[in-house]
Amino acid sequence: MEAMLHALELFLPLYILMLAGFLGYEIISRVPVILHTPLMSGSNFVHGIVVVGAMVVLGEASPDNTLALIVGFFGVALGAGNAVGGYVVTERMLDMFKSSKAAKKE
Repeated sequence: MEAMLHALELFLPLYILMLAGFLGYEIISRVPVILHTPLMSGSNFVHGIVVVGAMVVLGEASPDNTLALIVGFFGVALGAGNAVGGYVVTERMLDMFKSSKAAKKE
């Protein structure tokens, strides 16, 4: 019984991270292709879900659980990079729709 609890403690953070990634994928896959461009900035919150899931993995991991710490760290780093990249791409995309007069004023 104790071995089963130890296994649950080991795999629970990974399970949470997998659920967070799956949820993000499912939410994005439900958006129709025609709406990807206008909804890109609104869908960047999905990257936040991944980051929160990875932070939960890091928070719940014991210092002895090296695998959970590594996966959680990479989850936070990659999710944060993805979120920042999404906002940068959205900003560049919105700049394309500005008129040339508005662009010259800046």
